[in-house]
Amino acid sequence: MIGALLRMPWEIVRQRMLAGLHQRGFTDLVPAHLTVLQYPGPDGQRPSELAARVRTSKQALNYLLGQMEHLGYLTREADGEDQRSKRVTLTARGHAVIQGIREIVREVETEWEAELGATAFAQLRQLLTQLCTTASTTPPQPPAAHER
Repeated sequence: MIGALLRMPWEIVRQRMLAGLHQRGFTDLVPAHLTVLQYPGPDGQRPSELAARVRTSKQALNYLLGQMEHLGYLTREADGEDQRSKRVTLTARGHAVIQGIREIVREVETEWEAELGATAFAQLRQLLTQLCTTASTTPPQPPAAHER
């Protein structure tokens, strides 16, 4: 059930992000746009790199980028290193959204720290950081014969 225990708080954070962004006037954003905006953000990335990082197809990502470009959050400009490629650039509106997300996440962290206590929250952060480091450097193992 570790997956659910990790997913459920993340879903709460995403809901709070979207609600908080709507309160800040970014009412045209939908949950799918948060995928593009997730840390560390899309600024300076090639769409293909961003699609790989957020684990979505290039087609799906380009659809979202097109929506967000139309809404004024970003632009796609020619890549100076590779004329066949583009780079995502956040507009002032896009940077304002990223700032809003950071503020909202800090609010959630402050609330959770108050709920759990400073020591427990610091331990949670340390354990999650350790888990992320371990999980990103450990290659996936095939299932044991009895699990197949």
